Amino acid sequence: MSKPIKREPGSRTIPAWQRGAGSENFTDVRYEVAEGMAKITINRPHVRNAFRPETLAELQTAFNFARDDDKVGVIIFTGEGNEAFCSGGDISVRGDD
Repeated sequence: MSKPIKREPGSRTIPAWQRGAGSENFTDVRYEVAEGMAKITINRPHVRNAFRPETLAELQTAFNFARDDDKVGVIIFTGEGNEAFCSGGDISVRGDD
């Protein structure tokens, strides 16, 4: 059985201004923590959880929250709904280039 990773207090922390106001402002991702587990959910079931730039930014922030929380030892990464975990990039938001 593996041992949990020990971190120095305050190591690898991200200032609040860099990580955003918090997960309550997420639109595409849901971030929950309970009993040492962080659950990160892509929450766009209407497009089979296809990601767009906002989704990727929120995922990065959510994973940073989990990484920097000494109480989190496990991350569960999932997608909302029954159709797909993630269908890839959302082609409806592609650029013109």
